[in-house]
Amino acid sequence: MRTARFIGSWLAGVIALALAVTLFVQWLRFVLDSAGATTPMPLLLGMALGVNLLVWSLVGAVRLGDDTVRGLAARRAARGRHRALAPRRASASAEAREPVGVEAAEPAGDRVSARSRVSAPNAGSAGGPAALDPDDTLPAPGKSAETEAEGHADTPTAGAAEDAPPLSLAVVIPAHNEEPVIGGAITSALRLFDRWDIYVVSDSSHDATADIAAETGVNVLELLTNRGKAGAIEAVVEEFELTENYDGVVILDADTELDSGYVEGARRQLGDHGVAAVAGFVVAEWKPKQRTVVGRMISAYRDRLYWLLQYLMRFGQTWRHTSVSFIVPGFASVYRTSALKAIDINPKGLVIEDFNMTFEVHHKRLGRISMNPDTRAHCQDPFTLADYTSQVRRWTLGFWQTIRRHGIWPSLFWFALFFYILEVVIVAVLLLTTALLGVFTAVPALTGGAVLDIDAYAAGYGAVTAVLPLTTILVGLFVPDYILTCILATIRRRPSYLVYGLFFMPMRILDAYLTLRTVPQAWTLRSDGRWKSPGRAAERL
Repeated sequence: MRTARFIGSWLAGVIALALAVTLFVQWLRFVLDSAGATTPMPLLLGMALGVNLLVWSLVGAVRLGDDTVRGLAARRAARGRHRALAPRRASASAEAREPVGVEAAEPAGDRVSARSRVSAPNAGSAGGPAALDPDDTLPAPGKSAETEAEGHADTPTAGAAEDAPPLSLAVVIPAHNEEPVIGGAITSALRLFDRWDIYVVSDSSHDATADIAAETGVNVLELLTNRGKAGAIEAVVEEFELTENYDGVVILDADTELDSGYVEGARRQLGDHGVAAVAGFVVAEWKPKQRTVVGRMISAYRDRLYWLLQYLMRFGQTWRHTSVSFIVPGFASVYRTSALKAIDINPKGLVIEDFNMTFEVHHKRLGRISMNPDTRAHCQDPFTLADYTSQVRRWTLGFWQTIRRHGIWPSLFWFALFFYILEVVIVAVLLLTTALLGVFTAVPALTGGAVLDIDAYAAGYGAVTAVLPLTTILVGLFVPDYILTCILATIRRRPSYLVYGLFFMPMRILDAYLTLRTVPQAWTLRSDGRWKSPGRAAERL
């Protein structure tokens, strides 16, 4: 059965690739045949793919080469240090075998590392750690048992400077009525972190979110009033003094599950002291049996969107010579605590926090934004079109609100952001206009030409089709977009994407409408940040 699925997945990839090549050849032939006409094919291609995507893809290719060269150099340097330290380690080992005094020969096992006992929540406070078994003894926050034991060694080993203890990380999981998924998120975090380093803040949940979290033995803070995600993060950071006890803070959504290499990747990136924040690499879940047809379409659409934005845009934007990414996604992000101290996490009037926290890093020059595929995390996308619309509206409104709050300042960040905003607005306007024109030119075919009996309609139809016939709209706009879907179906080896991809253009039109709709709202609405969680699936990844 497994072999059949393997063969089937590869066969699906081949079919998707063949379809992509066929469509590209036909699209190119159509473009060449209409080269002398007045049809705006370059404009349609720009709307389908985007100039920013092309530019940052080229920058990302340069970064890939730079990272490869630097990685090879680092490995050679590490091998050189290893060879240089080998004689010293051998000498130290020989000395250790020689007879020593009784005092020096005291067994290492006699040294006892002090551990703080985690007690029940403080009297009269809802912010203490979750109660544990009285026999449990735990190291101080931010230190694993191994790290604390090493800290009591009398003298460092020969390679102590090279083998520095790993950066300590706290995990913050803000949640509001997340009963179906909070257990899965905590279980995922417990695979990579000690339970005393995990902090769940229940933002006035009316379900069993806090109780489920407490049963796992992690620290739980329960807020009695709904403060919103940003307010919840601010509260738990202050209550447990996380910026004083840890080197970094990981912020996870309640529906996020971390990849096994997430912590190692985050620590590796934070090893560069110029990095202030690490952006998680989002992977859309794919559980088709849990979803309706609409839910599968949303998940497939998001998978394509994430792939394009991360590999073809943000990878280039987070190069060490650029660092102009305008978003550290809040679903799985890591902030160095020295930078987090300077960030205004919860300013008034914003609907979401992640855009603002990212802008704070850039505006206050706290360091670089880093992103690599080694910090993967899985997220659960909306199941219904209503939840999807609500989520996208929050995201776009939060983006424009953040721009309103921070304004413009001279920087490479704003130089890149200006052209991104310019393209987003222009493409949104053109996409909506083209969609309306497409409907306008399709009506005669749907009505058997009856509407052409109306003189005004016939005149408008003739003017539009002279420049932008329906065939040109479909071939010039839909086909390049669908080719991207075929490419992703090849990479993912999911033939169903070829079906769901037929509806991606309407999803893009919806996104364009919400983008433009929220621009004036960002200057007229004042949000309190309170949230309403979308529908969740209890069965996790």
